[in-house]
Amino acid sequence: MPAPADRPPVRASSRLFSNPLGLSIPLRRGLPARRRLPVVLAVLLAGALLGVVQQIRPAPYGDRLTPGPAAHSARARGAVVEAYDGRTLRWRYARVGRRPLSVVPARGHAIAVWDDGLVTDTDGRSVRWHRALPAATGWLRRQGGTGVLRPLGRGILAVVTPARIAAYRTADGDLRWVLPARAGCAFRPERAVRHGTALLVAQPCADGAWTAQLIAVDDLGRIAPHRAPLGNDLPGSRPEHPHAEKALAPPR
Repeated sequence: MPAPADRPPVRASSRLFSNPLGLSIPLRRGLPARRRLPVVLAVLLAGALLGVVQQIRPAPYGDRLTPGPAAHSARARGAVVEAYDGRTLRWRYARVGRRPLSVVPARGHAIAVWDDGLVTDTDGRSVRWHRALPAATGWLRRQGGTGVLRPLGRGILAVVTPARIAAYRTADGDLRWVLPARAGCAFRPERAVRHGTALLVAQPCADGAWTAQLIAVDDLGRIAPHRAPLGNDLPGSRPEHPHAEKALAPPR
């Protein structure tokens, strides 16, 4: 009787099981169906749990935005920034564990400074940008946000703290210029006043002439004769300051 033909050996090669989550499960040939099912179910469950974890991951900076259409006014109310059209509430914005100290509206969006030294810009659909103020948290919690946010016009916002004045482009939060206080001096944001296009900021000094205790800035920086500042416009836009040195007339 002839010997039976030799059977080809069973190789330990694997094939992949694909599923809608994009996970691939290697399965050996010949593995019984009843043993495959638990493996498949375990991988599917792991993928589902991973998706849930990603969805519940905390938002950056603790943002909690209840979106809505753009509004013309905004204010801080307790731990929340609220935006209104007349008496109609349009949207609300909060940050977990933080409190807004001051809010200024700016053409359909609201800029806020918070007690942890963060400045934010919100338009009701998203939080457009976040910017951190260096070494200002302790002072803000003691003094509050009075006078800190100072719109300079032409889409520039000045943020005044004792150590420095920083100017940001409101369209994208880009830092345009920084003016530090002189040694032995400190800016007083609550004593700043507008004079035409200029912002006059008190800078009391322990020792120094009275002329050093008041400075003038506009959207291009400190006002001084014959200055040649960089433009603040978005890339590709047209500059709007043909004669920047004439923003504030010199004393007579």
